[in-house]
Amino acid sequence: MNKRENIIQLVKFTLFSASAGLIQIGSYTLLFEVVGFIHIVSYIISLVLSVLWNFTLNREFTFKSANNVPIAMLKVALYYCVFAPLSTWWNHALINAGWNNYVLEIGTMLINFVTEFLFCRFVVYRGSMNTNARACKDNHSDIEPPRM
Repeated sequence: MNKRENIIQLVKFTLFSASAGLIQIGSYTLLFEVVGFIHIVSYIISLVLSVLWNFTLNREFTFKSANNVPIAMLKVALYYCVFAPLSTWWNHALINAGWNNYVLEIGTMLINFVTEFLFCRFVVYRGSMNTNARACKDNHSDIEPPRM
């Protein structure tokens, strides 16, 4: 990939992550403020909703990957097997120290944004970027994308 393609990829990831962030903040607020769930429950549910949204859009449009969906999702799930417990731990500790829930939510989302982009770019979609039908069409290629 050239520098321009890398920048476009980062911009797309940023925009899709922002939309996932709106889903996360919106669902968190609904669950925490309206439904009355505790912070940790609201956080985990809102995180899962945003991950599903972000994964779907980034796989198709940002990384244009034709790789196996269950394997790609498993890799993302493994990332969250590390990120979710760590972020839950620091959120719990900082809330008990008096931090504002929304400051923590936004800070955690920023940490998630950077680390997830790097993980997706170099682990999940490494070797499969620009292989789906959309990428072939964008490159004006008559070659069919590989079936995985």
